[in-house]
Amino acid sequence: MKSHTVKALGGLLLASVGGAQAEDVEGMSGMLNISGSMHEIPCVLEMTSRHQTIDLGAVSTSQLQRPGDQARPVSFQLRFNDCQRTAGSIRSERTGNLTWSAFQPVLSVAFYAPADTDDPRLVKVQGITGMGLRLTDPQGRDVQLGSRGEPLFLPLGSNTQTWTVQPMRTAAPLTSGAFRAVVDFRLNYE
Repeated sequence: MKSHTVKALGGLLLASVGGAQAEDVEGMSGMLNISGSMHEIPCVLEMTSRHQTIDLGAVSTSQLQRPGDQARPVSFQLRFNDCQRTAGSIRSERTGNLTWSAFQPVLSVAFYAPADTDDPRLVKVQGITGMGLRLTDPQGRDVQLGSRGEPLFLPLGSNTQTWTVQPMRTAAPLTSGAFRAVVDFRLNYE
């Protein structure tokens, strides 16, 4: 029905301009590429949480004199909306224990990044040596890269979960300069 209305309207406009019929006039055309995916998930990750930039600021070499020394941690959040009342359960990869709730969503988050050569618990940085990035979960536990994190309960409605990233000295010689790292993450519901 709408296409007939548009064609008739276009025909009226062309007829009043030059007397041509709509069928004889070629116009510009285009195409829409539309994609998406349908998921059955108990919560929605807020768009601003999907792609974040975390600025660690200027880290002083004096804070990282010996392997194991740590600079100031910086927090980052994942925000969840529309968490529905639903049963949830996830088995911990670390302990094998089952975390479950009859009415609350349960999720785990896995972080993926290249590991530091000298300390594989840390995220490898590009641009300098002698430092990696330590990630910790909302309970302060170390994140194991490439593995599902410990299960987290998500309250109904909207909520925020907070992780931290912290520069940490490794055994490699410490150099100075700009550094960066890219860390991907995946949410896991069961």
